[in-house]
Amino acid sequence: MSHKKEHTDALLQLCLEGKPSAQLEIYNRYYKAMYNTAVRIVKDSAEAEDVMQESFLNGFTKLHTFKGEVTFGSWLKRIVINNSIYHYRKQQKKNEVDLDDVIYKVEDNDGVVSDHVYTELKAQKVMETMNLLKDNYRVSLTLHLIEGYDYEEISTILNISNASCRTTISRAKESLRKKLTTV
Repeated sequence: MSHKKEHTDALLQLCLEGKPSAQLEIYNRYYKAMYNTAVRIVKDSAEAEDVMQESFLNGFTKLHTFKGEVTFGSWLKRIVINNSIYHYRKQQKKNEVDLDDVIYKVEDNDGVVSDHVYTELKAQKVMETMNLLKDNYRVSLTLHLIEGYDYEEISTILNISNASCRTTISRAKESLRKKLTTV
């Protein structure tokens, strides 16, 4: 067992005992990754912050159910993904419009886009184009390509059949390709 895992296990035990300093340490270790996961699904930084906070609260109150079959980070990420999907669907029912879809062009001092910035712009363009996909395509692609879940895990998360999951992801990839070539 690695030293970091042993330390995390000790912190989790202290969290179970209600030690706020241990909870803060766990929060500090995982908040960036959990925020990034939430923001990719809910598409709003303030909403992602709320989802992340709620997910940590859920995690700490349900910590006694954590069996250690997966890493704590994976267990917590599953909570974040489920909360993110719930909040996104709730937001969609309210028909809220996302106004943060703005494209920024970053240039160096000479007015020339550097290779690093160009790569970032391409990645940003892919992420922005993913936001234009239908909700089920965007969420399934995010879970598969960015979060690294396999088809079986995604079908469980989204409560769809494995075959439907594979079809959805295949169609989402094709839709993304088409949108990227027309943009």
